[in-house]
Amino acid sequence: MTKALLNVLNGDRPATPPMWLMRQAGRYLPEYRALRAEKGGFLALATDPHAAAEVTLQPIRRFGFDGAILFSDILMVPWALGQELTFGPGEGPRLSPPLVDHPLGDLRRAADRLDPVYATVRRVKADLPADVTFLGFAGSPWTVATYMVAGHGSRDQGETRGFAYRSPAAFEAIVEAIAAMTVDYLSGQIEAGVEAVQLFDSWAGSLSPEQFDRWVIAPNTRIVKALKARHPHVPVIGFPKGAGGKLAAYATQTGVDAIGLDETVDPVWADAVLPKGMPVQGNLDPLALEAGGDALARGADRVLAAFRDRPHIFNLGHGIGQHTPIAHVEQLVARVRRN
Repeated sequence: MTKALLNVLNGDRPATPPMWLMRQAGRYLPEYRALRAEKGGFLALATDPHAAAEVTLQPIRRFGFDGAILFSDILMVPWALGQELTFGPGEGPRLSPPLVDHPLGDLRRAADRLDPVYATVRRVKADLPADVTFLGFAGSPWTVATYMVAGHGSRDQGETRGFAYRSPAAFEAIVEAIAAMTVDYLSGQIEAGVEAVQLFDSWAGSLSPEQFDRWVIAPNTRIVKALKARHPHVPVIGFPKGAGGKLAAYATQTGVDAIGLDETVDPVWADAVLPKGMPVQGNLDPLALEAGGDALARGADRVLAAFRDRPHIFNLGHGIGQHTPIAHVEQLVARVRRN
């Protein structure tokens, strides 16, 4: 059975691009909300292989996407490194102790916390339609480190950026620990059944050029190299959100097989500056999808036109919003597959 999305990651250029949506398994779906309420919280849901597999499959059943992405969270790696992870109502994830004032060496690693994720992968793999590509993922070291250092998310990552300037050796050790665990984690996902992986660097855009080179390009390069040594034929998608003008350097230096583009990137510009023939993924504005109608149609058509001559996976520029109407997702699927 042909897997259109996997073929695109390997350089194919079909007339109709395959598609999936970041955060496609989430709160905009009533079936997801019902299951999350039953489980009583995000972490309980994500660490129950039966429930997490069900969530992963929900958007495939409803929309027939070409890719299924593992239902989990980028903070599973800090949890495995020994921080405690909680998801409080309305306040986002919390990690303790925060490494801004606690040594990394005091953490007691607990890699077995990742075992439920691998069990989820095996369950999904058994039930996934044969033509759907199964995507795994992890957070990139810089983004994961922002949570580990501060203990929570922030708008500008100022606490972590300051820590990296004040204590570069200590911060380097945190980044290296994340990178090493990430290689093992993604390798475990691959061995359990995923066919491609994505590295999410959601906060890459907050760094200066020099810091971007050190904390985004360098560690992602090490991860890709190590992963390719273990699994040479598994494609890696890099998603450095907010990279802007540094996108081309990321694409050429990290060794990723494909580039995910956020919604702020002009697709025409991206097509011109990225390496010829490199697969791209993206990049409709999630708010255009939420708005629907002409905004959705115009945005989708612009993305499709820009990447008509290169391998392209249609996606959003970031995760689907929780208030997105299901009818708008159906409109988008029809629009992309009409072309």
